Amino acid sequence: MTTTWLDLPAVPALPGLFARAALRRGVRGQTLPDLGLRCAISVDGKKLERYRQLCGFSDDGHLPPTYPHILAFPLQMQLLTDASFPFPLLGLVHLENRIRGVRPLGGMGPFIVSVHVENLQPHEKGAVFSLITRLEDQLGLLWEGDSRILCRAVKLGGQPAERSEEITLPLEDIAHWQAPADIGRRYAAVAGDYNPIHLSAVSAKLFGFPRAIAHGLWNKARTLAALGERVPAAGYVVDVRFQKPVLLPSAVTLQASNPASSGQFKLVGNNDVPHMSGSWRVI
Repeated sequence: MTTTWLDLPAVPALPGLFARAALRRGVRGQTLPDLGLRCAISVDGKKLERYRQLCGFSDDGHLPPTYPHILAFPLQMQLLTDASFPFPLLGLVHLENRIRGVRPLGGMGPFIVSVHVENLQPHEKGAVFSLITRLEDQLGLLWEGDSRILCRAVKLGGQPAERSEEITLPLEDIAHWQAPADIGRRYAAVAGDYNPIHLSAVSAKLFGFPRAIAHGLWNKARTLAALGERVPAAGYVVDVRFQKPVLLPSAVTLQASNPASSGQFKLVGNNDVPHMSGSWRVI
């Protein structure tokens, strides 16, 4: 599928997009649009510092490896609420996430951020697709993200793709931290992601959760901050699979294999409840 790119003159405003998402109901088809969105975006230094503090990243002169998701979020929202996108945004589930760092994320921009969707496939619980995000500068690609997202309301023919391999390396505890009751609201204030399931117990219960849950990308960011130099500044791939949600408040433990050019990790809660598992490798 060839992507038809729309270059935006400015970053989309989120309030109208949230309203559009709230009003959207029902599946309108089973074909992903060929629309892609691009925009020149610069980093807000104050917001970046708040993000670093919230996720545990030190200021090493580079953007955190998960920060391009923050820059791209308004474009992602506009694309997933566009009339050509067939699935309602509310109810989509972020299952897996891959980031690939091609070159060091230095500087504050402006960068070209782009988003598009592709690779719609059957899943045992519905259908999954990839939301692809790219960050580029004048020299080309810096970073790429692939968010695999589930829509339960769609059933496709064919066999679901095989799952990626499970943890096979020995792991040891390397970090512990608290996920406080307000982390969903604090992360939303930085990331812009005000999904009700993250904000309070009252709003989360409307969607079937007993309490608010932590953002999956906060879990991943906090994990990468704790992994530190296991993941280099460039030339890496990090994959994660989101498992059971982190109910707020909670205490979690990060387990990881020994530092090497490739490795594995998992984030667990009380009684070894699996919240997230993943791997890194140098490319």
